[in-house]
Amino acid sequence: MVKVQNIAVVTSGGDAPGMNAAIRAVVRSCVYHNINAYGIIDGFNGLIKDEMIPMGYDDVSNILQRGGTILGTARCKEFHEPGSRKIAYENLKKRNIDGLVLIGGDGTFEGASVFSTEYDISVIGIPGTIDNDINGTEYSIGFDTAMNTIIRAVDNIRDTASSHHRIFLVEVMGNNSGVLALNTAVSSGAEEVFMPEKKEDLVEIKEKIERALSANKSSIIIVAEGDKVGGAKEVFNYLQDAGLAEKLRVSILGHIQRGGSPTYLDRLYATLFGEQAVVSLIQGKSNLMIGVQNGNLISCDLAVSQQPYQIKNMHYLKLIRKLSVY
Repeated sequence: MVKVQNIAVVTSGGDAPGMNAAIRAVVRSCVYHNINAYGIIDGFNGLIKDEMIPMGYDDVSNILQRGGTILGTARCKEFHEPGSRKIAYENLKKRNIDGLVLIGGDGTFEGASVFSTEYDISVIGIPGTIDNDINGTEYSIGFDTAMNTIIRAVDNIRDTASSHHRIFLVEVMGNNSGVLALNTAVSSGAEEVFMPEKKEDLVEIKEKIERALSANKSSIIIVAEGDKVGGAKEVFNYLQDAGLAEKLRVSILGHIQRGGSPTYLDRLYATLFGEQAVVSLIQGKSNLMIGVQNGNLISCDLAVSQQPYQIKNMHYLKLIRKLSVY
């Protein structure tokens, strides 16, 4: 084993419920192994601006159940510049930090991968994004909490949709990925889903809505914000032009999907990932992402996370339509 002496943890990109649980696991694992832990403020910005704080056992008490991230997060364009990465390296080295744990998505891992090849800092990634669209792992921190937030919202919307016999277009996050949309559609009993990975047959969907309205039925249609047609408002505009506006409503869930106390799954995987990240650094490993496959904790090269993500359960589409025939 290679004894690292100082490990820093950073949360980057979009926040996700469970990030605090991962921070806690990293810091407390460092305490257990007699390693100094540091927290980097506001993502890669903190590396460049030299905003890093020592963290101990008590600093991560009572945070496991909190959403968001106590370290703050941001997207940092400056980290794409070699000069900025050099400044980040110098800031780490003056504290003798030799290990870096990054919690974020594929953009975070792209920057981390470049950084680890340029400088002698060991880097381990922990997948943290509500989109759950990172190659190399079946699960990323925040996904389960976000899904449950959406499902609760859809349940509430369905009450009023049923009362007024209306069709609701519910927009969920997912600019480049329909994972949230597809999974929440099937688990909330939605009648249709719009997502970036498939081309819509708008005529077929219009006819389906017309049949529902003729039968005095209500319906929920989940729309990913990055759908090829556009978000829920764009889908509404099409259906409005088709003469269906009277019974249509749009509900954009927005950033409530990112917040909230993490669920069991997000707390569990965040804790497992965080502890394993520290163990991997102690073992002298670098440029890896911790993940889960078939229920087992694994690690893979960070480069794997950069590959285009393919949804593995597109067959859910058939199930959604099978169970919503009018």
